Amino acid sequence: MPFAQLVIGPPGSGKSTYCDGMQQFLSAIGRKCSVVNLDPANERTSYPCALDIRSLVTLEEIMADEALGPNGGVLYALEELQHNVEWLQRGLDGLGEDYVLFDCPGQVELFTHHASLRNVFFRIQKMGYRLVALHLTDSYCLTLPSLYISTLLLSLRSMLQLDLPHLNVLTKIDKIASYGPLPFDLEFYTEAQDLSDITAHLLEENPMMRHSKFEGLNNAVVELVEDFGLVAFETLAVEDKKSMMTLLQAIDRAGGYAFGGAEGANDTVWQVAVRDGLRGMSVRDVQERWIDRKEEYDELERRKIEEEMKAREESEAMDEYGDDEDLEEMQRGVLESGIKVVRNP
Repeated sequence: MPFAQLVIGPPGSGKSTYCDGMQQFLSAIGRKCSVVNLDPANERTSYPCALDIRSLVTLEEIMADEALGPNGGVLYALEELQHNVEWLQRGLDGLGEDYVLFDCPGQVELFTHHASLRNVFFRIQKMGYRLVALHLTDSYCLTLPSLYISTLLLSLRSMLQLDLPHLNVLTKIDKIASYGPLPFDLEFYTEAQDLSDITAHLLEENPMMRHSKFEGLNNAVVELVEDFGLVAFETLAVEDKKSMMTLLQAIDRAGGYAFGGAEGANDTVWQVAVRDGLRGMSVRDVQERWIDRKEEYDELERRKIEEEMKAREESEAMDEYGDDEDLEEMQRGVLESGIKVVRNP
């Protein structure tokens, strides 16, 4: 049974960067992975693309032929994909049991109320894929209460629309310290509980929010999210190995990923690590690493990298020196072998 991630999120949230990084990470731990581009506007992918919607339809062609703008063109392209889903099925059949990452367009309409993308996902699910929707959001949204509340609503609506195992992820968490201090600890934002505390900060952000009608609306939105009790967030720094590892563990739990029958000597790096109790990063670990003590950890990592590079250079130098010694010994052995060559005059 093949497994897949459906990578969604608004523009600029880091979907393509995530697909590139996760594809490299999965390959490193021994999990064969392919990336499928479902964004007709993404003409230059940073990752090796196993299947590309642009070989079926391109945004430029749609905009020219149908006199549509970029947003309307993307919606039209996904409707075309839905009507020609057999093309996608044939491509996926060619990937066998590969773990697949689907890089989706950034138009939020596609995963909040437009039906085409959801219908395509359901067809993929009928092929036997175990799917996990991964909704990425730039962690900059934590800096303003209004942005955070909007993110909560968008995340909740996406979860209800797609009706699949779902994880919300705050990306670029390694940049959060540069945006200034947050009103609350990171755990407040990731757990998304007791949200009534954030309404007071809305008043500080915009004096217009002091009007009674806005106060009532904000309280209703917060209560709606709390009543559903569905929204929570993982965190991600895509260039940090431990952060990627922690997120992948959460994805595997959500999708029911199974390692299969291989045991013992045939285990991959990931299998061995998980069985031995691999520990990821808790929210408090993330708070300490990327917010409270970021500069200290950055310096430690910089020194570690320098030490590793120095050790690697010394090892290469020793190998080269050893090769020279072996050559000299071979030459000395020939000269001192006792064999004398007698040449006839």
